[in-house]
Amino acid sequence: MQNDEGYFGHSGPMLYNLVYCSRAENGVDAESISKIIAAAKHHNPRFGITGLLVYGSGIFFQWLEGPRDNIINLMKIIAADPRHSSVVLLSEENEVRERLFPEWDMELVESEDIRDVLMDAKEQATDKKQQQILAQLLDELDTGSLGELKNT
Repeated sequence: MQNDEGYFGHSGPMLYNLVYCSRAENGVDAESISKIIAAAKHHNPRFGITGLLVYGSGIFFQWLEGPRDNIINLMKIIAADPRHSSVVLLSEENEVRERLFPEWDMELVESEDIRDVLMDAKEQATDKKQQQILAQLLDELDTGSLGELKNT
């Protein structure tokens, strides 16, 4: 049976987290981003979803955490959203752990601040797998597909 954090019977909360990137379609502007954030802040608390959204250079980067079914349903909505194209799944995990962003119903992080947010999350993470994923994302930011986010 699913509760706010996952499944009963575990010593800690069962959380699903998913990280993806997507390309913004033409016409996505500051007003569009504000509407995305407002919708997330309205809906995510009801579904136990926390995370962060980064937008820069026409790229969305999002970390979502919460009950698995709710995150999967949200990803279906995102994939169908005409403001997104080329949705790429970077990582997903279903595990017993604490939230990385417990107070963030969905925060917009400016692209110039993403390195600091990821570094802080990595330093605060107590789970080795989370630390590895965050290190991988930092590496991607420097050398890979996320590199253009830091040049906004």
